[in-house]
Amino acid sequence: MSDENFPAPTEPIPEELISRTSRRASLREEDDVSLPRKKKPFIVAGAILALVAMVGAIVGGLFFSGFLGGSQNDYAGGGHGEVLFTINEGEIGDQIANNLVEAGVTKTFDAFYQLLLETQPEPVFTPGVYRLKLEMSAQSALEGLLDPANRVELSATIPEGTTEKNVLKILAESLNIPLADFQAAAADPAQYGLPSEATTLEGFLFPATYTFSPGITPTEVLQQMVNECFAALDAAGVPLEQRWDVIRLASVIQREMGPNPDDAYKISRVFYNRLEQGMNMGSDVTTCYGAGLVGKDCLLITQKALDDTSNLYNTRILPGLPVGPISNPGAVAIDAAYNPADGPWLFFVTVNLTTGETVFTETAAEHEVAVEQYYQWLEENPDAVG
Repeated sequence: MSDENFPAPTEPIPEELISRTSRRASLREEDDVSLPRKKKPFIVAGAILALVAMVGAIVGGLFFSGFLGGSQNDYAGGGHGEVLFTINEGEIGDQIANNLVEAGVTKTFDAFYQLLLETQPEPVFTPGVYRLKLEMSAQSALEGLLDPANRVELSATIPEGTTEKNVLKILAESLNIPLADFQAAAADPAQYGLPSEATTLEGFLFPATYTFSPGITPTEVLQQMVNECFAALDAAGVPLEQRWDVIRLASVIQREMGPNPDDAYKISRVFYNRLEQGMNMGSDVTTCYGAGLVGKDCLLITQKALDDTSNLYNTRILPGLPVGPISNPGAVAIDAAYNPADGPWLFFVTVNLTTGETVFTETAAEHEVAVEQYYQWLEENPDAVG
């Protein structure tokens, strides 16, 4: 179809109509441009809602994580199971914090160490073994380490005057370590720094109540006891070169003395006086030790045993101090052996085994009277011997 079928207008188009038509076209163009602008507010609002939901999920997740299982760097609660955790001598906060993580107690170094920095006053840790749990919060772990009730200790009490043989038995039973292990550890006394004359640990295992951490070895136990003996010798002012003589005498004093500490210094003076005058010590307890009689069994010693010259501990017959210590003396006996009391006594005898009453005399005649007093007490107390 050609344009001939549409005749050309014979009259011009009014300006008003042209103007309205142009405005409609313009409005349609504006409408077309403005449509995406009307949708943008809805898109932004949706993004905000999504962001809020995401933040809420994160915060909620952290809340429930902290409530149920701790934060990202810390556990929650008191943990589970059991861990024996050791604090060694000289360890400080950062080392302890690292060790806790390695032991599975705390989750991170920062959790525990930061807590230490924030805690006032500054926590003071006591070396030892502590019973803790796995996966504890830093706060729970700190409280556990500061609670003395959580410290695991093994104790052993060695009475004064106990012989080495019985000391080893007490240690084995108290620490649940085979006796053979202690006997093996004691077989080489030279390793403990004893005087060169010592062939055993007798005399140098200081009697006291000890506490040890689990895992300690027999050698470490014995060394600690020897160190305590050395400390007692030093406290009494004993020079290194006199340790052997002082311990030998102290071991006899310990076995001879009763419950009165003052008697130890008088007994020491008796032995000093006798030796200075060329007399034998004449101690029955040394002879009993050599004969294998300990404690009340010594009361049953026979005259034959007292006259036995093959017994190297028989100070009734052999001059000077016994060949070696006969017991493990305490601090009083050690001090008395080096610092005897002043007095003229040459004899002593315990006349009452219950009270420990001891009579000190200068002459043999006075001594015989005191001995008769002792025999009379025995007759009146037949059960005392056993």
